[in-house]
Amino acid sequence: MNAAIRAVVRACVYNNIKCTGIYRGFDGLIDGDFKHFEVRSVSKIIALGGTVLKSARSKGFMTKEGRQKAFDNLQKEGVDALITIGGNGTFTGAHIFQEEFGMPVMGIPGTIDNDLYGSDYTIGYDTACNTVIEAVDKIRDTANSHNRLFFVEVMGRDAGFIALSAGIATGAIAIMLPEKEMSIDELVSILDRGAESAKTSSIVIVAEGVANGGAYEVAKKVNEKYSHFETKVTVLGHIQRGGSPSHLDRVLASRMGVAAVEGLLQGKNDVMIGIVNDMETFTPLKETFTRKAVPNEAEIRIAKILSI
Repeated sequence: MNAAIRAVVRACVYNNIKCTGIYRGFDGLIDGDFKHFEVRSVSKIIALGGTVLKSARSKGFMTKEGRQKAFDNLQKEGVDALITIGGNGTFTGAHIFQEEFGMPVMGIPGTIDNDLYGSDYTIGYDTACNTVIEAVDKIRDTANSHNRLFFVEVMGRDAGFIALSAGIATGAIAIMLPEKEMSIDELVSILDRGAESAKTSSIVIVAEGVANGGAYEVAKKVNEKYSHFETKVTVLGHIQRGGSPSHLDRVLASRMGVAAVEGLLQGKNDVMIGIVNDMETFTPLKETFTRKAVPNEAEIRIAKILSI
């Protein structure tokens, strides 16, 4: 997100536009927590994870009174367009705000889950996948040495993009996704097939939102039917949300930040900037949270082929 903030600020300066940073998300709008940004305000932030502007879930912005106060603060500050970085909740709030007050809004997709309709990739997804890959590669050393079956839980309450991509990249024997239910019997069959082909270690990637209840619950159910492997569980948790952003995320965020400013200058409103087939595209904000992005079926097929 910092790379996107940097790109927005510098694109504004390049186009002779005053840029105001809003701290703590929609809460900062309500409280008037603003700061004028110049070119050097965003120096050296491109390598930092997270966001220098901070973020917050805002209950106040869910009320008409809160949104009115936010609009009044923007008017006092002389802000005439709003760029938001986030996911479903952020874009829902921005869309409602635009409908109520007519202020032009532009969304930049920032979520590690990669589950927003309208962009092939969202900011943070590639970095999160690289973090998972690095962790699983290290886990495999232990799995190989001790002939163990590891269940590794990754983030993805409603979406399995991280699990699928990282599972392919780490050679997982099975990948469990919220979108594609896999029964315990199916999983055990896959594990048995691996044992028959002399597989010395097995790693199963589990998205946290799978129907069987997460990695610990899946491991428990497998142990009831599959006792000849020593089973271990690792939950990667919030390490997936941090760290210095990858090359792809830095470039992606930079492209989106510039395109967001240019889109507003072209009169675009109530839309999200996305990258589809390596081209900048604009999708109505409402579609980003009412339509669902789904994992690539070709990648699901590839994962199945490569797991033998």
